[in-house]
Amino acid sequence: MAIFTNFVLLFTESAPFLLLGMFIAGMINHWVPRVWVEKTLGSKSSILTAALIGAPLPLCSCSVIPVAIGIRRSGASKASTASFLVATPETGVDSVGITYALMGPIMAVARPIAAIVSAIVAGLLVLWFGRLDNEFEPEPQDKTTSSCCHKSNAAPTNMIEKTKAVFVFGYGQLLRDFMLWFLIGIFFAALVTTLVPVGFLNQYAQGIWAMLVVVLISIPMYVCATASTPIAVGLLLSGITPGAALVFMLTGPATNIATLMVIKNELGKRELGLYLLAIISSALISGLILDVLFKQFDWQMQLSHGEHSDMIGILYQGCALVLAGLIVYQLQKMLFLKFLKPSSV
Repeated sequence: MAIFTNFVLLFTESAPFLLLGMFIAGMINHWVPRVWVEKTLGSKSSILTAALIGAPLPLCSCSVIPVAIGIRRSGASKASTASFLVATPETGVDSVGITYALMGPIMAVARPIAAIVSAIVAGLLVLWFGRLDNEFEPEPQDKTTSSCCHKSNAAPTNMIEKTKAVFVFGYGQLLRDFMLWFLIGIFFAALVTTLVPVGFLNQYAQGIWAMLVVVLISIPMYVCATASTPIAVGLLLSGITPGAALVFMLTGPATNIATLMVIKNELGKRELGLYLLAIISSALISGLILDVLFKQFDWQMQLSHGEHSDMIGILYQGCALVLAGLIVYQLQKMLFLKFLKPSSV
């Protein structure tokens, strides 16, 4: 019963910020179309531009793949493509919102800054130590390549359709992309909150060693930036430092197998090694710096558990009901498409 209670509290705490983040993501998806991104990050793009454009985009490590391929095929350099491939899955407007809700403002600010720095480092390493662009030809792929998350849709033509498109993407397509991992992450955090004594991991791993363990855990995981947040909260409650939690939120979303294979095919094996080196080294350095800042300025983590005034509490509860309804609806839709639709043909 205590696990369920903590699950509900964490879910409720996340709901309003997640709903807001998904709405903003829908706006960005509509007003910043993929074609514009590919055109802007073409042959004249810089590493910094790629990082700054990629950071707020609501693309997970799966859905960023076709965009990155389009950017590369549109003439972007290897360095710019690598920068975009790091910045985009590591952070986004939706993940910043839930980070603020569950971890407080310090982590909400540190996360996108670290992601952008990590992306710039990846781009610079590829630029300095990778092969020249004309020394490697990408493996041929189907021109209609799509991710497991994104499908091509006709552009909306009037204001009603445009408004609908914002909600369909934010509360439909984007939610489906991460909701299962998000629920798993919330459950993990609730489990740790209930069963693991506070500070349990303090006696086993501290500093760089804790971060290296987190890296080993996060690299094989397939988890998006939003879903990684409640998992990081669970790790924090078990005793890891804020820096180690940041390491997890940076390495986990950017290192799934699909992304690594695209980098190998589009950029080359050497660039794949440089990509991993940049992500891991940048995450470790960012984590160490964050821990130093927490200690130097005596900052405190603000891990919230639904403690609000009555009016604010009602708002959070209402948002939680809306989010739960959206998740149930999307689950039913997924089950219908998977099991019922083929049988009716």
